[in-house]
Amino acid sequence: QVQLVESGGGLVQAGGSLRLSCVDSGRRSGPYIMAWFRQGPGKEREFVAVISRTGDVTNTAGSVKGRFTISRDNAKNTMYLQMNSLKSEDTAVYYCAASSGDTMGLAMSGYDYWGQGTQVTVSS
Repeated sequence: QVQLVESGGGLVQAGGSLRLSCVDSGRRSGPYIMAWFRQGPGKEREFVAVISRTGDVTNTAGSVKGRFTISRDNAKNTMYLQMNSLKSEDTAVYYCAASSGDTMGLAMSGYDYWGQGTQVTVSS
């Protein structure tokens, strides 16, 4: 069973940085394809970034490209999201997700496991 726990959220001023972490504390096989999604106030959950099992391939949403970087450390069962140059529109609950499939998808339906989310608030 996969158990995902996010951390690292908080309140930051516009232009600042945060690093989110997602630990898979229950993994017994894998590693899985993993991704970050976010859900802003009054908005639908949206794709942010995805990373391959080995970490050598990534894909990032256009809205955060050049500012956010996804990475992972399989030895620590942990995935990261480095967020720089944060904007007020980045305010959201950020969720990590894992997929047992073979596709680095952008849709929520492609992911089997989800964390509880961590709040990121960017003040302008």
